[in-house]
Amino acid sequence: MTGAHPLRSKRRRSALRTAAFLSPWLIGFAVFFVYPLLSTLYFSFTRYDGFRQPAFNGLDNWSYVFTDYPLFWPAMRNTLWLVMVMVTCRVAFGLGIGLLITKIKTGTGIFRTLFYLPYLAPPVAATLAFVFLLNPGTGPVNTLLDAVGLPTPGWFTDADWSKPALTALALWGVGDLMVIFMAALLDVPKEQYEAAELDGAGAWARFRHITLPNISPIIMFAVVTGVIQAMQYYAQPLVAGKVAAGVIGGSGQQFEPGYPDKSTLTLPQLVYNLGFQRFDYGTACVVALVLFALSMAFTALLMRRRGGLIGAGE
Repeated sequence: MTGAHPLRSKRRRSALRTAAFLSPWLIGFAVFFVYPLLSTLYFSFTRYDGFRQPAFNGLDNWSYVFTDYPLFWPAMRNTLWLVMVMVTCRVAFGLGIGLLITKIKTGTGIFRTLFYLPYLAPPVAATLAFVFLLNPGTGPVNTLLDAVGLPTPGWFTDADWSKPALTALALWGVGDLMVIFMAALLDVPKEQYEAAELDGAGAWARFRHITLPNISPIIMFAVVTGVIQAMQYYAQPLVAGKVAAGVIGGSGQQFEPGYPDKSTLTLPQLVYNLGFQRFDYGTACVVALVLFALSMAFTALLMRRRGGLIGAGE
């Protein structure tokens, strides 16, 4: 028993030392994550406009959002569509471009630069350029499609084409994923490819059984970060909707997000519209918590079913 007390003291000193090293992160985590999350949860049960004291109203805000608020479910459907379609297309396109560039023998630097430069464009400027390029009446894209006899979609003025147009904009700026995938592809051991070729494996077999298993952590990283970005998708659909609707002025113009026909409406837009334009902080906090819960659920599902992303390759 004589050695028990010194052992406990040593463990206590080790724990205190570890806590001291972790304290900057712990303080930041508490101030910038735990406190805002708890505050958001508290305000979601109150009637609060930012000026008067919050008044507790129970589940009224939650009931209003899920049953009476007409914009919530369209925004939910649009956000989920962007998560499922846009993230999938970005990951697949980024991986495809990365594979293509790693196979090119000459001019690799030029192609890498050309595909990466669009990613550096500011989101608002890139969206403005895309809206004008895809203008259904005067845009060069529809002019070219009409010249070759193909249908000319309405793009950002058509509810059926607005989300595909946003996806095209996201694919145009896929340079970040391209660079990440290129680094991962170049890190795959060449000896495995050589052994597979000696065994008679074709290109698809090598990609399925060698490339995918080796880059699976990078695919997981791209999907998870893509889901989080899609859940925060705000500037591009808002700017596209405003410009397509002709609302490009400054103060004095009232604009309900989601043009055309709520097809570009996302949950982050609802948070901003409710909280900072209508000063209904309680309802905005409900939407923010739904957004947080969706992000956590998608991330947990992806991390739990990691093998499902590359199940065909393992």
